[in-house]
Amino acid sequence: MVRLSNNLIGILNILTFLLSIPIIAGGIWLSRQANTECERFLEKPVIALGVFLMVVSLAGLIGACCRVSWLLWLYLLVMFLLIVLLFCFTIFAFVVTNKGAGEVVSQRGYKEYRLGDYSNWLQKRVNNNENWSKIRSCIQDSNICKSLIDGSNTPETQFYQEHLNALQSGCCKPSHDCGFLYVTPTNWTKIATTSTNPDCNTWSNDPKLLCYNCQSCKAGLLDNIKSDWKKVAVLNIIILVALILVYSVGCCAFRNNREDNYKRYP
Repeated sequence: MVRLSNNLIGILNILTFLLSIPIIAGGIWLSRQANTECERFLEKPVIALGVFLMVVSLAGLIGACCRVSWLLWLYLLVMFLLIVLLFCFTIFAFVVTNKGAGEVVSQRGYKEYRLGDYSNWLQKRVNNNENWSKIRSCIQDSNICKSLIDGSNTPETQFYQEHLNALQSGCCKPSHDCGFLYVTPTNWTKIATTSTNPDCNTWSNDPKLLCYNCQSCKAGLLDNIKSDWKKVAVLNIIILVALILVYSVGCCAFRNNREDNYKRYP
């Protein structure tokens, strides 16, 4: 009689196997539909994740239900490594997102973002020219500034009360430090300034340039990453608990296999 732990591992891996099919299908669909570099960037990780889940779930399913001990041992090894990697990534995510926040500006509905406020590790990633070139392309493709470009008739007082998100504040308008004169949300008159903020020289009224190369734009991206990584880290804790439970059940199934094999071949 197949034991309970073997049944549980079998059921869990059937569900994981079924889950891997739409993930692989989604990756293939992305590869055919991708029109931008950002979309093409996603297709390979998605397909790789689907294939990984499929192979691991098959190893666990066959190992538990067909009593193939070496496959179940391999499944447990992969699970253990996955638990260690998730644990390390969760700690890392909390550490690198511990610093940085938007600065409140007087009489403004939006916040301003400074690159130096964020962790050195994240700063190095966006300060790499090759990395930022790809990221900038993705931000431009997302049309994050489109609503501001379209709002050319927005009065100055109304614009200053807008609740812009981090990317819009950092990439679509000049820094408050520069003191530029407002014309439209994405059109400003440059004036002489004593500000040492390098973004003042980087800003352009060209809709294709705006502040996409500004430090504030990089800081706005990092603020988004910080928020997303914190959510991912919390989700990882939940996944870790689930993986540890599955791993414990898998260990019981492996022990059952060894006991059954010992009885069969004393």
